[in-house]
Amino acid sequence: MNVIYGVGFNDFNGRVTTNRKNDKEYSLWTSILERCYGEGTQEVKITYRGCTMSENFKSFSFFYNWCQSQKGFRTLEVNNRHWHLDKDILVRGNKLYSEHTCCFIPQKINALLTRRQSLRGEYPLGVSLNKRAGKFQASCKDGAGKLKYLGLFLTQERAFEAYKLFKENLIRDIAVRYSEVIDERVYQALLNYKVEITD
Repeated sequence: MNVIYGVGFNDFNGRVTTNRKNDKEYSLWTSILERCYGEGTQEVKITYRGCTMSENFKSFSFFYNWCQSQKGFRTLEVNNRHWHLDKDILVRGNKLYSEHTCCFIPQKINALLTRRQSLRGEYPLGVSLNKRAGKFQASCKDGAGKLKYLGLFLTQERAFEAYKLFKENLIRDIAVRYSEVIDERVYQALLNYKVEITD
């Protein structure tokens, strides 16, 4: 039995490659193992710091069978890309890859919820200082990749409130749009999603 990254064990009876290319399940599984246990990975990629896997997920046969039962696992986007495996939409701030915390979501939803902390400035999400006006500007991507201007405000807190309102409404709209195809747990998480000033 192959041991991967010192903790994962390939106890699967079937094949894991096709034409010398790893199958989707095996690629996902080894990618999670690398994020959690790969030497130096968590030092380089801070978003994975502290991440671990459940004991069940350390078994490839368990992970393989779990994937088959998940809504969205075999769904393809318009660009022929598979939906993303997500670990923290169901549990905010989650660091555990497990059968209870992971799900598959469209790339559009994943991008909508991604927080690029390395690009953050000194102001809250969605807020910047408009030096010419001497006020705080709120803006947010509109879900189609375009930046939408939300107005100028006297304080960064007021600007953030405008961003928060727009973003939460956008997330709910996308939840409704995808409601027929996403996992019910994902749908509920999106409907209840709150943007926090500490995000």
